[in-house]
Amino acid sequence: MTESAEPIEVLVRFSGELSTKAKRTRTRFEARLARNIRDACHSHGLRCRVTRGWSRLHVFSPDPGILDLLRRVFGISSYSLVEGRCDASLDQIVGLGRRLYADAVRGRRYAVRARRSGQHDFSSYDVQRELGSALNPGATVDLTDPEVEVRVEVRDREAYFVGEPIRGAAGLPLGVQGKAVVLISGGFDSAVAAWMVLRRGVEAEYLFCNLGGAAYKRLTIEVVKVLADAWSYGTHPKLHVVDFASVMAEFQRTVKPSYWQVTLKRMMYLAAAEVAAEAGADAIVTGESIGQVSSQTLANLRAIDAVAPLPVLRPLLGFDKEEILDRARLLGTYELSARVREYCAIVPDRPVTAARPERVAALEENIDPAVLKKAAADRQVLRLRDLDTAELIGSHLFVSEIPADAIVIDSRDAEAFLAWHWPGAEHREYDELTREFAGLARDRTYVLYCSEGILTAHLAERMQSKGYEAYSFQGGVRRLRRHAESVIATSTDEPR
Repeated sequence: MTESAEPIEVLVRFSGELSTKAKRTRTRFEARLARNIRDACHSHGLRCRVTRGWSRLHVFSPDPGILDLLRRVFGISSYSLVEGRCDASLDQIVGLGRRLYADAVRGRRYAVRARRSGQHDFSSYDVQRELGSALNPGATVDLTDPEVEVRVEVRDREAYFVGEPIRGAAGLPLGVQGKAVVLISGGFDSAVAAWMVLRRGVEAEYLFCNLGGAAYKRLTIEVVKVLADAWSYGTHPKLHVVDFASVMAEFQRTVKPSYWQVTLKRMMYLAAAEVAAEAGADAIVTGESIGQVSSQTLANLRAIDAVAPLPVLRPLLGFDKEEILDRARLLGTYELSARVREYCAIVPDRPVTAARPERVAALEENIDPAVLKKAAADRQVLRLRDLDTAELIGSHLFVSEIPADAIVIDSRDAEAFLAWHWPGAEHREYDELTREFAGLARDRTYVLYCSEGILTAHLAERMQSKGYEAYSFQGGVRRLRRHAESVIATSTDEPR
């Protein structure tokens, strides 16, 4: 990070909501905002010092990157680079303003904008009139369409000349409104819903109910990492990963197919309640929006909510899809979520659209609650901000064994394939597979191999980025042959 010769000073303005709070609450919120700014800087290796004043924070840093970073700290309405400061004396304000801006306004249209707070023997209008007059020779005052704006903020005993306001994320400082469990799927909706509750000061704990295997899990982690690393300053969110395959198999065994979607959501809410009890969370957050899919009709949402022991918050309730996509672009998850295929929608031919809570409960009576309890208890818990994404990607590209249900693909040339290949392997040369893998079924697991395992690692990464569960066999064909020999030896040693 390039450092400036002198520390820059940034004047931070709070969200308007903070000004309406009682003094004790406002002081607590301001302290939390200062803490979150310090954590943001520390997280990105920037040095900073934060001082507090009534309704303003002052951030000092030798790193210009602070100006971009502050955009992502909730609770900031706007902020400006401080271009000069002096005592809150009209003479000093006029003198410093002339030195700072005389050259900038010469031959141009300009306006002086002043704001004042505190006890002074002059008004904001006095500042605008006196400084405007002092800058006037060789320039033209234009209050409606100026080419240059000179901005002055007078706060108690000091005056600040500031640059153009930079819009912040607004909302409330993260962490001042308790904690919620966010049901996250990796898609557009749940990530945006999470961002919106973060913006309201709610700390997030994430729950991912995995129905799609390791590749789906990795893609979802990448999405949640954006929320954790770029928007969660002052907190250290965790991701709880629950393998939901056994849960889904259990309710599919006992519940009518038309009710599978509703039942799946109810099971997810119950899993979220388990996480919330341990995390001390007060609510569940989802990305549901009325009418977007069949499970999100008003009647179905009522039936789903009936099972939840905590309030269910739906920040996207009145959003349409385009509004959600726009927010995803803003927060930086759009491109990642576009790669995630949707697993959580179980779509029978005729899904119920007007479920009644009592009817759903009756259908679920034969579900063994121990299955869900065990899945939740066996969950994996990841500290998101501590995760190394590069290591995460690498660890999910390779396998050293062949899963029983996997399709194995040999990507070497025909001669090498005929000389030896994994029993039952399909042959598709690397270039052909690179061009045509989109034609493969998306509900299968693929293990690719080549001579060294390097080329197929790149291809597996491409396939995973498109939502496939695809891996490269680690070490290539030589290790695969040794693995085949060990599998054969093990099978012949088994008693008959």
